[in-house]
Amino acid sequence: MRALSDTKTRRAKIFCVKKETIRPAKYLTGGLDLPGDKSISHRYAMLAALAEGTSELRHFSAAADCHSTLACMSALGAEVKIEKDTVRVTGRGLRGLKNSCALDAENSGTTMRLLSGILAGQQFSSKLTGDDSLQKRPMKRIIGPLREMGADIRARDDNYAPLEIRGAKLKSIDYNMPMASAQVKSAVLLAGLFADGVTSVTEPARTRDHSELALGEFGAALEKNGRTIRIHGLAGANGGGKLLAKSLDVPGDLSSAVFFIAAASLFPDSNILIHNVGLNPTRTAILDVFAAMGASIQILGPRIAHGEIVGDLSVKGASLKGGVIAGEQIPLVIDERPCTEEGIEIRDAAELRVKESDRITALAENLRRMNATVEERPDGLKVSGRTAGKLRGAEIDPRGDHRIAMAFAVAGLAAEGNTVIRDADCAAVSFPPFFQELNRLAER
Repeated sequence: MRALSDTKTRRAKIFCVKKETIRPAKYLTGGLDLPGDKSISHRYAMLAALAEGTSELRHFSAAADCHSTLACMSALGAEVKIEKDTVRVTGRGLRGLKNSCALDAENSGTTMRLLSGILAGQQFSSKLTGDDSLQKRPMKRIIGPLREMGADIRARDDNYAPLEIRGAKLKSIDYNMPMASAQVKSAVLLAGLFADGVTSVTEPARTRDHSELALGEFGAALEKNGRTIRIHGLAGANGGGKLLAKSLDVPGDLSSAVFFIAAASLFPDSNILIHNVGLNPTRTAILDVFAAMGASIQILGPRIAHGEIVGDLSVKGASLKGGVIAGEQIPLVIDERPCTEEGIEIRDAAELRVKESDRITALAENLRRMNATVEERPDGLKVSGRTAGKLRGAEIDPRGDHRIAMAFAVAGLAAEGNTVIRDADCAAVSFPPFFQELNRLAER
C-alpha cells in the first residue's frame, strides 16, 4: 500500500503524445470489467476526507481526474492510502481540514467545482488551480450561488481559474438553478454542510444524483421533493453533526460502458457482457436512447449497493437507426453521445462547447476527416447516415479530450482502412486501459 502525500506521490499529469492505430473489426466478443465510476469516486473521496474515521473505497476509479481529487484531499490534511483499486481515506472531520497554499485540480472540472463548495465554508483561505484546459472552463456558475451563501471567491475575469477562496461563515439559501448542472448542484449542497439552517437547490431538469446518495450514505440529513433537494447544515454555528467513515464499493462507470455498447452495436455478430455497471436512473437515459435506436441491451442481475443500482449489461450486435437527442435528455447524456451509422442529430447541447474541448467542433472536424457529412450548429450537429458514404480511416485529432479519442476509436472499428488517434494517452483521464480493452474484444 502506498500513501499519497502532498508532493512526492502526486499522480503525474497526463501528457498526450502517443498514437493508437485502430484497425477495422468484424465484431466484438467477450467480457469486460470497467473502471470505477468517476462521478461517484470523486464524491466518495471528498466526503471521506470530511468524515470522522477511515473509509475504505473499493474499485475506486483509476482515472487521472479522480486521483487529482485524492491529491487535493491529501493536501488538505486527509490521509490517503492506495492499494491497487482500493483507497483508504482517514478523514479529518468537517472542521479538521488544514490550509494548503495551492491545490491543483489538473484537468478535472468536477474536482474544482465540487471542492469549491467545501472550501467556501472552511476557516482558512485556499487557491485552487488547474491545467491550461481547465483554466479556460467557466466557473461563474458555481461562484454565483456560493457568493450568495456568503463565500468570498475571486477568479480571473470573475469566471476562470485560478480561484482564490477565503473561507467564510456561510448562510443557507434557496437556490433555483438557471440551468441543469449536477456539478453546480453538488457544489451548493456541499457548501450547505457548512451553512446555518437548511439549504435547498431546485433543478430545472433532473441531473445525476450521486451527490445526494453519497451525502446520505455518509450521514448527512437530506430531503427531496420533486426537483428540490434540501440539506441540513452540520458544521454551521448551530450545527454539531458529523459525517461518519464508510466502507463502500464504487460501481463500474456507465459513461465508459457507452463506448463499448456503441462498438458492439456496429456489428451483427457482436456479443459482449459488461460486468457490475452503475445503473443509476439519472444516468441510464443513454440506455433508453440506445434502445430507441434499436440496440440490443439486456440488464442482468440488477441490485442495490450503497444506494446505487448496479447490474451487468449483455450487448449484442444490432443495426442502429438514426435519432435526435435534445431537450431534457441533454443533461443526462451530455458526456455519453451514442454512435450510429444511420445518422444522428444533437440539439440543445451548447454546453458541449465548454467541456474538456469544444466537443461540437471537434466531433464535426474529425467526422469530416472520416468522410462523414456533418452540419455543425451553435448548439449541436447533424450527422448523415450510411447513404452519404461509408466512413474512411483517417488521422484523428482529439484535442486532448478523452471522450473524443474514445468515440473515434469506436468509429474506426467500422471504417475502411486504419484510423490513427493522435494524442491517445488522453483517454487515461477516464479509462487508462481503454485501447487495450477495445483491441482485446475486437475480432479481426
